Amino acid sequence: MDSIKGRLHSIESFGCADGPGIRFVIFLQGCHMRCAYCHNPDTWSLHEGRLVDAQTLFQQALRYRTYWKNGGGITISGGEPLLQIDFVLELLALAKQHGIHTAIDTAGQPFCETPSFLAKMERLCELCDLFLLDIKHIDPIIHKQLTAHDNQNILALARYLNAHHKQMWIRHVLLNHHNSDDKHLYALRAFIDTLEHVEQVQVLPYHTLGIHKWERMGLTYPLASLPIPDEALITHAKHILCQKQLESKQE
Repeated sequence: MDSIKGRLHSIESFGCADGPGIRFVIFLQGCHMRCAYCHNPDTWSLHEGRLVDAQTLFQQALRYRTYWKNGGGITISGGEPLLQIDFVLELLALAKQHGIHTAIDTAGQPFCETPSFLAKMERLCELCDLFLLDIKHIDPIIHKQLTAHDNQNILALARYLNAHHKQMWIRHVLLNHHNSDDKHLYALRAFIDTLEHVEQVQVLPYHTLGIHKWERMGLTYPLASLPIPDEALITHAKHILCQKQLESKQE
Protein backbone atom coordinates (compact mmCIF):
# COMPACT_ATOMS: atom_id res chain seq x y z
CA MET A 1 0.00 0.00 0.00
CA ASP A 2 1.28 3.45 -0.89
CA SER A 3 2.14 5.76 1.98
CA ILE A 4 -0.39 8.55 2.57
CA LYS A 5 0.69 11.97 1.38
CA GLY A 6 0.28 15.16 3.36
CA ARG A 7 0.97 18.83 2.85
CA LEU A 8 4.04 19.92 4.77
CA HIS A 9 4.79 23.55 5.64
CA SER A 10 8.19 23.11 7.33
CA ILE A 11 10.18 21.16 9.90
CA GLU A 12 12.30 22.04 12.91
CA SER A 13 15.01 19.50 13.65
CA PHE A 14 15.84 20.53 17.21
CA GLY A 15 12.64 21.93 18.69
CA CYS A 16 12.64 22.56 22.43
CA ALA A 17 9.29 24.37 22.95
CA ASP A 18 6.78 21.83 21.64
CA GLY A 19 6.73 19.05 24.18
CA PRO A 20 9.31 17.44 26.47
CA GLY A 21 12.96 17.16 25.54
CA ILE A 22 14.45 17.80 22.11
CA ARG A 23 11.92 17.18 19.37
CA PHE A 24 11.62 16.88 15.62
CA VAL A 25 8.70 19.24 14.92
CA ILE A 26 6.59 18.75 11.80
CA PHE A 27 4.54 21.79 10.80
CA LEU A 28 1.68 20.74 8.54
CA GLN A 29 -0.07 23.07 6.12
CA GLY A 30 -3.65 24.25 6.53
CA CYS A 31 -5.75 25.90 9.23
CA HIS A 32 -9.37 27.08 9.32
CA MET A 33 -8.86 29.45 12.24
CA ARG A 34 -7.88 33.05 11.56
CA CYS A 35 -6.30 34.12 14.81
CA ALA A 36 -5.77 37.87 14.89
CA TYR A 37 -2.28 37.33 16.33
CA CYS A 38 -1.23 34.30 14.28
CA HIS A 39 2.53 34.24 13.75
CA ASN A 40 2.29 31.73 10.89
CA PRO A 41 -0.44 32.97 8.52
CA ASP A 42 1.49 31.29 5.72
CA THR A 43 0.22 27.96 7.09
CA TRP A 44 -3.46 28.87 6.56
CA SER A 45 -3.94 27.74 2.97
CA LEU A 46 -5.02 24.12 2.55
CA HIS A 47 -3.54 23.98 -0.95
CA GLU A 48 0.02 25.15 -0.43
CA GLY A 49 2.99 23.44 1.15
CA ARG A 50 5.04 20.53 -0.14
CA LEU A 51 3.40 17.15 -0.75
CA VAL A 52 5.27 14.46 1.17
CA ASP A 53 4.53 10.85 2.00
CA ALA A 54 4.45 9.74 5.61
CA GLN A 55 7.12 7.06 5.27
CA THR A 56 9.67 9.42 3.73
CA LEU A 57 9.01 12.14 6.30
CA PHE A 58 9.28 9.67 9.16
CA GLN A 59 12.61 8.37 7.87
CA GLN A 60 13.87 11.94 7.75
CA ALA A 61 12.82 12.45 11.37
CA LEU A 62 14.41 9.18 12.44
CA ARG A 63 17.89 10.49 11.56
CA TYR A 64 17.69 12.72 14.64
CA ARG A 65 16.68 10.01 17.10
CA THR A 66 20.00 10.09 18.99
CA TYR A 67 19.15 13.62 20.17
CA TRP A 68 15.73 12.68 21.61
CA LYS A 69 16.74 12.34 25.24
CA ASN A 70 14.80 13.40 28.35
CA GLY A 71 11.48 12.36 26.85
CA GLY A 72 12.09 13.86 23.40
CA GLY A 73 10.57 12.65 20.16
CA ILE A 74 8.31 13.88 17.38
CA THR A 75 5.72 16.67 17.58
CA ILE A 76 3.18 17.22 14.81
CA SER A 77 2.04 20.83 14.65
CA GLY A 78 0.76 23.26 12.05
CA GLY A 79 -1.23 24.89 10.80
CA GLU A 80 -3.75 22.47 12.24
CA PRO A 81 -2.69 18.80 12.15
CA LEU A 82 -6.20 17.45 12.71
CA LEU A 83 -7.13 18.70 9.24
CA GLN A 84 -4.78 16.02 7.89
CA ILE A 85 -5.71 13.35 10.40
CA ASP A 86 -5.20 10.37 8.05
CA PHE A 87 -1.65 11.50 7.31
CA VAL A 88 -1.06 12.13 11.03
CA LEU A 89 -2.33 8.66 11.91
CA GLU A 90 0.16 7.02 9.55
CA LEU A 91 3.03 9.09 10.95
CA LEU A 92 2.05 8.21 14.50
CA ALA A 93 1.72 4.52 13.67
CA LEU A 94 5.26 4.51 12.30
CA ALA A 95 6.53 6.25 15.42
CA LYS A 96 4.68 3.79 17.65
CA GLN A 97 6.33 0.87 15.87
CA HIS A 98 9.72 2.36 16.74
CA GLY A 99 8.87 3.25 20.35
CA ILE A 100 9.14 7.00 19.78
CA HIS A 101 7.34 9.51 22.00
CA THR A 102 4.83 11.59 20.04
CA ALA A 103 2.89 14.80 20.62
CA ILE A 104 0.27 16.71 18.67
CA ASP A 105 0.02 20.49 18.93
CA THR A 106 -3.58 21.37 18.06
CA ALA A 107 -6.06 24.21 18.45
CA GLY A 108 -8.83 21.60 18.26
CA GLN A 109 -11.04 23.42 15.76
CA PRO A 110 -11.63 20.44 13.41
CA PHE A 111 -12.95 18.27 16.25
CA CYS A 112 -16.51 17.04 15.74
CA GLU A 113 -18.58 14.14 17.01
CA THR A 114 -19.51 12.46 13.76
CA PRO A 115 -18.98 8.68 13.87
CA SER A 116 -16.30 8.77 11.16
CA PHE A 117 -14.23 11.47 12.87
CA LEU A 118 -14.61 9.90 16.32
CA ALA A 119 -13.36 6.60 14.93
CA LYS A 120 -10.20 8.35 13.79
CA MET A 121 -9.91 10.14 17.14
CA GLU A 122 -10.08 6.78 18.92
CA ARG A 123 -7.13 5.61 16.85
CA LEU A 124 -5.33 8.91 17.45
CA CYS A 125 -5.67 8.44 21.20
CA GLU A 126 -4.18 4.96 20.90
CA LEU A 127 -1.14 6.24 19.02
CA CYS A 128 -0.36 9.69 20.46
CA ASP A 129 1.35 10.11 23.82
CA LEU A 130 0.75 13.81 24.49
CA PHE A 131 -1.68 16.47 23.29
CA LEU A 132 -0.68 20.14 23.39
CA LEU A 133 -4.07 21.85 23.28
CA ASP A 134 -4.26 25.57 22.56
CA ILE A 135 -7.19 27.32 24.23
CA LYS A 136 -7.29 30.85 22.86
CA HIS A 137 -10.11 32.17 25.04
CA ILE A 138 -12.64 30.63 27.41
CA ASP A 139 -15.47 32.93 26.30
CA PRO A 140 -17.04 31.67 23.03
CA ILE A 141 -18.00 35.15 21.77
CA ILE A 142 -14.57 36.69 22.32
CA HIS A 143 -12.98 33.51 20.99
CA LYS A 144 -14.87 33.99 17.75
CA GLN A 145 -13.82 37.64 17.56
CA LEU A 146 -10.18 36.61 17.91
CA THR A 147 -10.17 33.50 15.70
CA ALA A 148 -13.32 33.57 13.48
CA HIS A 149 -14.60 30.44 15.27
CA ASP A 150 -16.20 29.82 18.65
CA ASN A 151 -14.66 27.41 21.13
CA GLN A 152 -17.38 24.88 21.86
CA ASN A 153 -15.86 22.01 19.90
CA ILE A 154 -12.40 22.91 21.22
CA LEU A 155 -13.58 22.56 24.81
CA ALA A 156 -15.38 19.39 23.75
CA LEU A 157 -12.07 18.02 22.50
CA ALA A 158 -10.47 18.76 25.88
CA ARG A 159 -13.26 16.82 27.59
CA TYR A 160 -12.95 13.99 25.06
CA LEU A 161 -9.20 13.65 25.62
CA ASN A 162 -9.72 13.74 29.36
CA ALA A 163 -12.35 10.99 29.16
CA HIS A 164 -9.82 8.93 27.21
CA HIS A 165 -7.17 9.52 29.91
CA LYS A 166 -4.84 11.33 27.52
CA GLN A 167 -2.00 13.41 28.84
CA MET A 168 -2.51 17.09 28.02
CA TRP A 169 -0.63 20.35 28.17
CA ILE A 170 -2.94 23.34 27.95
CA ARG A 171 -1.41 26.33 26.14
CA HIS A 172 -2.79 29.84 26.43
CA VAL A 173 -1.48 32.87 24.54
CA LEU A 174 -1.74 35.86 26.87
CA LEU A 175 -3.13 39.00 25.22
CA ASN A 176 -3.41 42.38 26.90
CA HIS A 177 -7.03 43.64 27.02
CA HIS A 178 -8.42 40.43 25.46
CA ASN A 179 -7.88 37.48 27.80
CA SER A 180 -5.64 38.85 30.54
CA ASP A 181 -8.32 40.02 32.99
CA ASP A 182 -9.03 38.04 36.15
CA LYS A 183 -12.58 37.16 35.11
CA HIS A 184 -11.48 35.19 32.07
CA LEU A 185 -8.29 33.80 33.61
CA TYR A 186 -10.24 32.37 36.55
CA ALA A 187 -12.93 31.04 34.19
CA LEU A 188 -10.27 29.23 32.19
CA ARG A 189 -8.73 27.92 35.40
CA ALA A 190 -12.14 26.62 36.49
CA PHE A 191 -12.52 24.75 33.19
CA ILE A 192 -9.04 23.26 33.44
CA ASP A 193 -9.86 22.10 36.97
CA THR A 194 -12.58 19.87 35.51
CA LEU A 195 -9.91 17.95 33.59
CA GLU A 196 -8.00 15.24 35.45
CA HIS A 197 -5.25 14.65 32.90
CA VAL A 198 -3.72 18.11 32.38
CA GLU A 199 -0.05 17.71 33.21
CA GLN A 200 0.81 21.38 32.86
CA VAL A 201 -0.49 24.75 31.74
CA GLN A 202 1.71 27.01 29.64
CA VAL A 203 1.19 30.77 29.51
CA LEU A 204 2.64 32.01 26.23
CA PRO A 205 3.06 35.81 26.10
CA TYR A 206 1.77 37.46 22.94
CA HIS A 207 4.50 38.58 20.54
CA THR A 208 4.69 40.32 17.18
CA LEU A 209 7.34 38.18 15.48
CA GLY A 210 4.96 37.16 12.70
CA ILE A 211 3.92 40.63 11.53
CA HIS A 212 6.36 40.54 8.61
CA LYS A 213 4.55 37.47 7.25
CA TRP A 214 1.22 39.32 7.26
CA GLU A 215 2.85 42.22 5.42
CA ARG A 216 4.50 39.90 2.90
CA MET A 217 1.09 38.32 2.20
CA GLY A 218 -0.52 41.75 1.76
CA LEU A 219 -2.64 41.35 4.91
CA THR A 220 -3.40 43.94 7.58
CA TYR A 221 -2.23 42.81 11.01
CA PRO A 222 -5.24 43.40 13.34
CA LEU A 223 -3.34 43.79 16.62
CA ALA A 224 -0.48 46.04 15.53
CA SER A 225 -1.06 48.47 18.40
CA LEU A 226 -1.46 45.81 21.10
CA PRO A 227 1.31 45.99 23.73
CA ILE A 228 3.33 42.92 24.62
CA PRO A 229 2.48 41.66 28.15
CA ASP A 230 4.93 42.82 30.79
CA GLU A 231 6.49 40.54 33.40
CA ALA A 232 4.00 41.52 36.09
CA LEU A 233 1.04 40.50 33.94
CA ILE A 234 2.69 37.26 32.88
CA THR A 235 3.49 36.38 36.49
CA HIS A 236 -0.07 37.18 37.54
CA ALA A 237 -1.55 34.99 34.79
CA LYS A 238 0.78 32.13 35.72
CA HIS A 239 -0.23 32.48 39.36
CA ILE A 240 -3.85 31.89 38.36
CA LEU A 241 -3.45 29.32 35.62
CA CYS A 242 -0.37 27.41 36.75
CA GLN A 243 -0.68 27.50 40.53
CA LYS A 244 -1.51 23.83 40.93
CA GLN A 245 1.53 22.66 38.97
CA LEU A 246 3.74 25.12 40.89
CA GLU A 247 2.43 23.71 44.16
CA SER A 248 2.99 20.18 42.86
CA LYS A 249 6.66 20.93 42.13
CA GLN A 250 7.13 22.28 45.66
CA GLU A 251 5.76 19.14 47.32
